[in-house]
Amino acid sequence: MASPLSSTRSLALFLLGLFALVLPSMAENELETNSLHSCQANSGFTASLFNLRYTPSKNSIDVNISAISTIEAKVKFDIAISAYGFEFYSLIIDPCEIELPGFCPMVSGNLDDPFSMTIGPQAASLVPGIAYTFPDIDAKVKVFINATDGPMAGQSVACLEATVSNGKTVDLIGVKWASAIVAGLALVSSAFLSGLGHSNAASHVAATALALTSYFQSQAIVGLVGIPLPPVVQSWTQDFQWSLGIVNVGFLQNIFTWYQRSTGGTAARIIDTLGTVSVEVQKRSVPLGATSAGLFKRAEAMMPRSLSTHATSLAKRGNVKTSYGTYIVYGIQRVAFRAGIETSNLFLTGIVSFYVVMAFAAILVAIFKGFCELAAKSKWIKGDTFLDFRNGWLTVLKGILFRITLIGYAPVTVLCLWEFTQRDSVAEVILAVFFLLYVNIALLWASFKLIRIAHRSVTMHRNPAYILFSDPQTLNKWGFLYIQFRASAYYFIVPVLGYTVLKAFFIAFAQHAGTVQAIALLLIEAGALIAATVLRPWMDKKINSFNIAICAVNFVNAIFLLIFTKVFDQPDIVTGVVGVVLWILNAAATLILLLVLIITTAIVFWTDNPDGRYKFMADDRTSFMKSQNQLTTAGELDALGATARGEKNGYGSGLDDNDSLQPPSSSNQAPRSRPQSVSRAAPASNSDRGRLSADQRSSPLLDGDVPRSASPLSSPGRAPNASPWQRGAGYD
Repeated sequence: MASPLSSTRSLALFLLGLFALVLPSMAENELETNSLHSCQANSGFTASLFNLRYTPSKNSIDVNISAISTIEAKVKFDIAISAYGFEFYSLIIDPCEIELPGFCPMVSGNLDDPFSMTIGPQAASLVPGIAYTFPDIDAKVKVFINATDGPMAGQSVACLEATVSNGKTVDLIGVKWASAIVAGLALVSSAFLSGLGHSNAASHVAATALALTSYFQSQAIVGLVGIPLPPVVQSWTQDFQWSLGIVNVGFLQNIFTWYQRSTGGTAARIIDTLGTVSVEVQKRSVPLGATSAGLFKRAEAMMPRSLSTHATSLAKRGNVKTSYGTYIVYGIQRVAFRAGIETSNLFLTGIVSFYVVMAFAAILVAIFKGFCELAAKSKWIKGDTFLDFRNGWLTVLKGILFRITLIGYAPVTVLCLWEFTQRDSVAEVILAVFFLLYVNIALLWASFKLIRIAHRSVTMHRNPAYILFSDPQTLNKWGFLYIQFRASAYYFIVPVLGYTVLKAFFIAFAQHAGTVQAIALLLIEAGALIAATVLRPWMDKKINSFNIAICAVNFVNAIFLLIFTKVFDQPDIVTGVVGVVLWILNAAATLILLLVLIITTAIVFWTDNPDGRYKFMADDRTSFMKSQNQLTTAGELDALGATARGEKNGYGSGLDDNDSLQPPSSSNQAPRSRPQSVSRAAPASNSDRGRLSADQRSSPLLDGDVPRSASPLSSPGRAPNASPWQRGAGYD
């Protein structure tokens, strides 16, 4: 009778010959698989570790296996080979006919020894050329071991399935860095343009950069769903996990593990045990219900309950471990595993990344403030360069931190809600509650302030754009909420926040219900596409088209996710093809959107008048916003004089204070004096009158009961020499 080791070698040699039919290779044309999992309950052959690599140039196979066989019978192998769900090769082999040692009959025992073997060169000629070059190939080999004698004669005593890889992938570090750098530089460029006074150009660049960043996050969220995803979809979505703060930094992972253990938690050890235990990344539908109860052991499982029970109790969901010792990762855990992060560290990874960015932003703003002051005193730059930023840098910093909070809203919400189902430690759950409340309270408060300011502007001037865009403090502090929208759609940030929260709830709480996730995401993305198409709330036609295109791609992605759930019971080849289409569609969309952002931003910096290349928007915001192309020589002298007197132009207007949000009183009250103000008696030139905005020409508040000085930017106590941006906007 043959030894267990001999049996293992024979089986590995036989499987590798079959893998050669479909497996592509890496740079050295290597074929590999990292797991051999059972595909039926009570399988007589199970492997907790299986690493196999075939190198055609060396005609060698390296195998590392830890398995148990309980089969003692004569058997036949029923083999099926498929690629992208299409089974193109199958055969039945009797090991006795080919005199396969150890399998005629099969013997029981433990198999734990790694080994290597040499095979004939004819195996390499069986591999198709495309298999060596196509990234993230979706191929597998399934082997049913059927008994031919004994009490199990005519039945399958074991089922083995191995997924294969060619080492080529679209999960590339270059894609991650390129997308992150472009998005980051675009946001910094918009801030730089704003500091130079080109507010119109800055708002367009910022709106485009924010839209692209949200698209990156949408692609990353596709990878978080608890739905079986084809390999190419897993790899492509992994390219954008950085936008959710999922970044693997070695020393931080050690700190997170220590923190979790020190606060009473138990750290996961999937990454640490890869040398002894295989991990199966879910690609196909794996039954997690009653039919698989014999395969999986969970410390605690989420069982079907009533809605009221779900509302009051969330079961802890840990890592899924099979009865034969391997792990299965899916959904958010799948993303963590592919990023090389322990699943119990994922929450802290995302949260800390988010706040590290905020800390660095605050430090950079403070450094830039100090540099500007030093440069101005040393005459390296003109005295009025970045003047608004230097005078109101704290307000600008608040606005930047709010903007980062808005960008991080989706990942923070998803990870905090997901932590409630994981409960890695008591301290981490408390952190999840705190950070979830922080981002929601901060953004809801900011939205509330925005709506009150807009209502005040409508009450006083019949135009929400007046105060939203004329007051620099309001614009720099709260502008992140509305500057990308047209003035009349300032409220659209509220539906955007609701859209994000809805997606986060289904991503975090429906990890075990892929079909529910897919249907919910389909409805949410359909609603977003309809709203974007009908309302068209963004600032101009180009930005509307940019965002509508993103919504359309997100909607198509949601349709594809529903297909991946197999709810339509389509053939596997359809699922495989749809996965490739999703990758190509999103890769093309990402490339086009990146090029649009790069080209438009570059053109802005190469033109003498960045604001001039954009059309004035119909909401008259450009009439109220301070813009560099409206400054004159006299205006520059005014600014220098204000600086010499220690005045901070445009800041401290108080339009976003609670007291100032009350409607103006009908009784006579002394108006607030502002450094930049215009006397009502000051004559206006013909050119200034021609630039009067629509609300100034039509509003009776300027000529009726409310005096001119009721405007937040006017005062009777100033000389007729108004600031240039007020004159340019027609405020005199």
